[in-house]
Amino acid sequence: MEAGPFLVYVLIATLILQFSTLTNSSSATQYIRTSCSNTTYPRLCYHSLSIYASEIKTNPKSLANTALNITLRATKSTSRLMKKMSRIHGLNPREAAAVADCVEVVGDSVYELQRSIGEMGHARGSNFFQVMADVQTWVSAALTDDNTCMDEFAGDSMNGNVKALARRHLVKIAHLTSNALALINNYASSYIN
Repeated sequence: MEAGPFLVYVLIATLILQFSTLTNSSSATQYIRTSCSNTTYPRLCYHSLSIYASEIKTNPKSLANTALNITLRATKSTSRLMKKMSRIHGLNPREAAAVADCVEVVGDSVYELQRSIGEMGHARGSNFFQVMADVQTWVSAALTDDNTCMDEFAGDSMNGNVKALARRHLVKIAHLTSNALALINNYASSYIN
């Protein structure tokens, strides 16, 4: 019966570990919910980030980085979609021009988000605020690119299906980019040297 006390010890240790993990996960998801409440699209923010709660914990830099990476993935996907759409035969001249412009503009957005992610790793010490200003500028430029592309699909001279497909993806990346920028701004303003 030596296993009895050992088994009880293992059971108690397991319960403590599970409770601790549950508590940490709960505080991380609450942190994400609170942080997202300060964005323009809080529901999208929370739903896109909450699945990463165990990695984000309550770290504003990790939150901003994760938001940027999610935004980059979605923007790359939209860029691929725009390239596929540019090969569709039968687009009217206005649609073809809009898609061609968006291939370029969304490509620029991908580049700006990649630069932002790369620079976030260098934001520390005396250069923190300069690096963060650069990151904020690039993410703002990506948001402008997203909105410029959406404007290309305004008006009635578009096929409803082409317009709806493009705008659905463009709206999503614009909203993700807006949220990422808000979280980056929050991280930059909360930094203590």
